Amino acid sequence: MFQFIQDSSAFAPIVSAFLIGLFGGMHCIGMCGGIIGALSFAIPAQERGKRWRILAAYNVGRILSYGLIGLLAGTLSYQLSGGHDLSVMRLIAGALLVAMGLYLANWWHGITVLERIGAIFWKRIQPIGKRLMPVTNMSQALLLGGLWGWLPCGLVYTALAYALAQAHPLSSMGVMVAFGLGTLPLVLLSGALAEQVKAIVSKRYVRSCIGVLVIAFGAWTIWGTVQHLSMDHSAMGNSAMDHSKMDHSAMNHSTMGHESSTIGISGTDVPIKVIESNQQSNQ
Repeated sequence: MFQFIQDSSAFAPIVSAFLIGLFGGMHCIGMCGGIIGALSFAIPAQERGKRWRILAAYNVGRILSYGLIGLLAGTLSYQLSGGHDLSVMRLIAGALLVAMGLYLANWWHGITVLERIGAIFWKRIQPIGKRLMPVTNMSQALLLGGLWGWLPCGLVYTALAYALAQAHPLSSMGVMVAFGLGTLPLVLLSGALAEQVKAIVSKRYVRSCIGVLVIAFGAWTIWGTVQHLSMDHSAMGNSAMDHSKMDHSAMNHSTMGHESSTIGISGTDVPIKVIESNQQSNQ
């Protein structure tokens, strides 16, 4: 674990996941806006402190559930990949980011197919959440947030693909927690200033700008993964060439060994002849 923390390259996925959540936070308002509004308006306006505590507890539960999902995903991918990163999942994450950007900009809604598939699982969890309503204390809010983290969401699935690519339980958990923290600012604002935030994010130019940012980030993710794969293939090619050179070198060493043994034999003849000639001259 400490080696993971000390390795600076390990923080790149964390930062990327945070940006995914931050840029895609507008989607979270659309998905969770109803529950956030219910949490906010369930507490009287004069009890502003309690409202913030309820919202904080809900988001803690939601982010913890993301961390659990990441831990499970990382454990699975670690077992399947033998601890090596899954670049194909990073490519999928990049493609999903592009699809999410198109959705946020209201240009294409293809990513909602994933949400419809996840809705099959969500139907079993949603009734439990309804029993917790209306939320009047932090314990209820924490449990509700924990359940709501499993809501079928294209943005969560995008972050999950990125987490799977890490192929390590702790790394994948860190990615999902960072993603949840990235979504936090807009989700909190939507709870405290629901009407104002909704009015801002519903504007076409705001949606288009955020969509373009997410698309660019997705394209950057795909490009970086392709570059990484090409470098790996190049390194493998160079390694093969090095092995070939080592084989030839071994053959040369073998030849050199034979030559040295011949030289060694002939080399011993010279001193013997010198000694014999010296003995004759002395006689």
